[in-house]
Amino acid sequence: MAVKPIRLFGDPVLRTPAEPVTDFDKELRNLVKDLTDTMVDAPGAGLAAPQLGVGLRVFTYYVDDVLGHVVNPTLDLTEEQETGDEGCLSLPGLAFPTPRSVGVVAKGFNMHGEPITLEGTHLLARCVQHETDHLDGILFIDRMDPEQRKAAMKAVREAEWFGDPAPQVKASPHRTFGKAI
Repeated sequence: MAVKPIRLFGDPVLRTPAEPVTDFDKELRNLVKDLTDTMVDAPGAGLAAPQLGVGLRVFTYYVDDVLGHVVNPTLDLTEEQETGDEGCLSLPGLAFPTPRSVGVVAKGFNMHGEPITLEGTHLLARCVQHETDHLDGILFIDRMDPEQRKAAMKAVREAEWFGDPAPQVKASPHRTFGKAI
């Protein structure tokens, strides 16, 4: 479909919880295609709808040569944790050590409304948790301990892109995709 502008840290849409998808229609399929095209072009391992300014619970992922998406995900996380470097397309060029569960089982739907289950460990688990956080208005830097978060915020303020205005995304005249901003 199209490569869209990615919203950057500081844009309020990234802190707004997304609404559940209720219509599994052509507009949703187009959104999944836009998310996929934008994620692959960036390139990234995952991209959530709020990062394109669309307030719906859907994300795409591309990990270990597996490309997919999940609509309305719910997660079951393992107790075992690991800390690894994590970045975000909404904080370009920055990566910080972030704790995450080692494993995840994500349940949700595909773009046609069919139930799916996605199981993963390590990078896939990290990606699924990261993108689901976006759907909840949480950024990965929120998962850091206070000292690491302070250092991360300093790096964000010093980033060349920090303070750039949010791109304007036009909403469909027929539907506003939940809380699109």
